[in-house]
Amino acid sequence: MPSSSSQSSFFWKLLPWLLLVIVLVAFGWVYMGQKAQQQPIWQPPRNEQTSANLSISSSRDKPEPISSYHDAVAKASHSVVNIYTTQKVRRNPYLDDPILRRYFEFNGGLPQQDHGSTNLGSGVIVSPDGYIVTNAHVISKADEIVVAFSDGRKSIANVVGVDPDSDLAVIKVDMSGLTPLAFREKPIEVGDVALAIGNPFGVGQTVTQGIISATGRTGLGINTFEDFIQTDAAINPGNSGGALVDAYGELVGINTAIFSRSGGSMGIGFAIPTALVEQVMNAIIQDGKVSRGWLGIEVKSQLRDPTKIDSSTGVEVLKIIPESPAAVSGLEVGDIILSIDGIEMTDANRLIQYVARKSPNTVLQTQVLRGHRDMDIDITLAERPSQNERFIQPQPQLQSPALPPDHPQIFPNVEGLSEEEQALLNEEVLRLFRNH
Repeated sequence: MPSSSSQSSFFWKLLPWLLLVIVLVAFGWVYMGQKAQQQPIWQPPRNEQTSANLSISSSRDKPEPISSYHDAVAKASHSVVNIYTTQKVRRNPYLDDPILRRYFEFNGGLPQQDHGSTNLGSGVIVSPDGYIVTNAHVISKADEIVVAFSDGRKSIANVVGVDPDSDLAVIKVDMSGLTPLAFREKPIEVGDVALAIGNPFGVGQTVTQGIISATGRTGLGINTFEDFIQTDAAINPGNSGGALVDAYGELVGINTAIFSRSGGSMGIGFAIPTALVEQVMNAIIQDGKVSRGWLGIEVKSQLRDPTKIDSSTGVEVLKIIPESPAAVSGLEVGDIILSIDGIEMTDANRLIQYVARKSPNTVLQTQVLRGHRDMDIDITLAERPSQNERFIQPQPQLQSPALPPDHPQIFPNVEGLSEEEQALLNEEVLRLFRNH
């Protein structure tokens, strides 16, 4: 029989192996239990192509999936300001005449007296030294412009220049160290996220979110020069002049108009793209105005016949202003402008936009169709006249209505009134006289 000492020695030699077996069994049991617990639950199927696009979205300049636009808004909101304008209404001259004053008191009350008219809008800081871009209609006819900043400060602004044709204006405050809003380098695309920042209805700075619905909108009849970004981000009265930014808080346009039947947002808003804003802003800051090329013609688009393969295109010349660049070049009424500088003129809006982007004294190589003959005409552009120069027309002189022969002249001509105002006064008094 083996001795007890040999049995004890064998046991101690076998013990490590027994412990190893026990440890391995325990480890295997724990591992299998954890594996069973880690089995994933069912997930809905995912589009692999969409996931791949999202993984490389930053390289394609598209916003990554996010749950908040707080960073973009915080970045842009410091550069968006509220604009308040006041306009004083002139004191009615009728109140200065005691006879007329008593007459109107007896017949229904006094004409309206002096009061201040306050309008509101928004603007975007474009330089650290106080330049702000906004809409021309926001500051139109304003006697005083007050700019309210996001940090609570306020300042009086002066007008640097206005461009009614694009509905843009540049104002300046006497402040420094402001935070300008960065312009987006790449053009915005349809479907990209858009954030509108402004002061709708005067409630204070407000942010709305949507997408870019369309780009290059023209022919809307809003401005003379149109190249709008369309968005469904809510834009309301007071948003005019405010910022339309992308998901990274970079400026893509200046909010300017809405399509609405109710006066409020209906999901169709328009913004002026930064390319046009930059052009107008630089011209106003450097020269105080925007110089554009001018042909001196009235045009209309050629109608396209969808049933004909060789349907004619181009822009028809309806009228030529005497001594204008078009008249000097030999262009004639009825000519069809087919192309300018090799670029096809598909409609009147495209021609207007193309010419307006050229500087005065630029020579345009124009291909026209006259009758059945193609012609090449070189036209040297002049500077486009301002709106006032184009639309001021001599007004006919209004004649004061005659009084009845037996009616005494109880109201003399009021000093300081124009002939038109005096005629309107006479007409109103006569109407009241006949009614009584």
